[in-house]
Amino acid sequence: MSFNRARLLGRLALQDLWHDRIISFCIVSSLVAVIAPLLLLFGLRFGIVNQLQEDLAHDPRNLEIRMLSSGSYDQNWITRLQQRPDVGFAIGQTRSLNTLVDLQTDSTHFIENAEVIPTGAGDPLLGTLELHQESEVVITQEAARKLSASMGDSLTMRVGRLLDERREWGRKSVTVVGILPATYFNRAAIFIHPSLLLALEHFRDGFAVTEFGVASGTQLNGKPPLYARARLYARDIDQVASLERDLRARRIETTSRLADIENVKSINRVLGIIFNTIASTALIGCIASLIGSFIANVDRKRKHIAVLRLLGFTRPAVGAYVITQGCLLSLIAYLGGFAIYLLASQVFNHALAGNHATGQMICKITPLHSLVALLLTIVVAILVAGIGAYRAINIEPAQSLREV
Repeated sequence: MSFNRARLLGRLALQDLWHDRIISFCIVSSLVAVIAPLLLLFGLRFGIVNQLQEDLAHDPRNLEIRMLSSGSYDQNWITRLQQRPDVGFAIGQTRSLNTLVDLQTDSTHFIENAEVIPTGAGDPLLGTLELHQESEVVITQEAARKLSASMGDSLTMRVGRLLDERREWGRKSVTVVGILPATYFNRAAIFIHPSLLLALEHFRDGFAVTEFGVASGTQLNGKPPLYARARLYARDIDQVASLERDLRARRIETTSRLADIENVKSINRVLGIIFNTIASTALIGCIASLIGSFIANVDRKRKHIAVLRLLGFTRPAVGAYVITQGCLLSLIAYLGGFAIYLLASQVFNHALAGNHATGQMICKITPLHSLVALLLTIVVAILVAGIGAYRAINIEPAQSLREV
């Protein structure tokens, strides 16, 4: 079929649809009634699940695996743990008794028994905050509030011990280089360099530790460090289950937010089943309705199609004529359905997001999703119109024009 003949066929198809605009409007409306709800349903499913997954992925607490039992682990064990492909961050921790210190800025601002947490490069909880020297620390927002401290201020760490029946106090001045927001850690705590945490443990164990200004006690003499447990974070949320399972297989009791992760995955599966069931049901009903509409439309236009055949249009040309009309109607219906989706999604986002200023979108689809939906609509239209086209190409002009 030549280009001019194809252009003529397309113009005739478009003019025919406009001539029967009432029928065309009914077919388009039936398609819009299916396309718009499906886009909204998929947008809700994708938006809700995507938001939950982003919250999981960006909350470092969901990556943390806490070791509940205490052991005796050397630095080689910690190093092997850090080198695992499913581990995002790992650092040794001392015994719980040695992870508490007093903090003070002046005589009126102090904290007793603040938590001491070791940190290092790549700590998911601290994000971009990082310690470069042993004298640098990061404190939580709650600790900063109680101490009335800010960035660049100096704090005094104070730790006590009982040595040879006398009370000794060690002190060290540190500088605040960061304040951790209360989003992920709302208790009074201080994040310090791991070497300073080991010095804190050695002081409490009765060794001579010059970092805290105390020379009394037993000399360390190169004693290798031993850790009671580790601060451990998985590389991503999909690695939490396997990492925790492996640690438990080694008889290390752990706890994590695996239940929350599984809940999100379960919600995704349930919403997927609901969407697929509704979409399949709506699609079957839409296809059945379209098949009936196209067959009835072809039967109603038998004489017009017969005239086209007599004017020299071949059977494939007549089939292309019917399929072109189906594609045009489907394209118009998709544009109408997408416009309704855009309006309705804004209503959902404003009504369900709570605080829209946060930028959270409860109902959304990506440009790729829109393109896939358009292609799926066109494919369904071609398949359904193909049934009407098959009926059209079997029309015999002579038999259809007998009554003329």
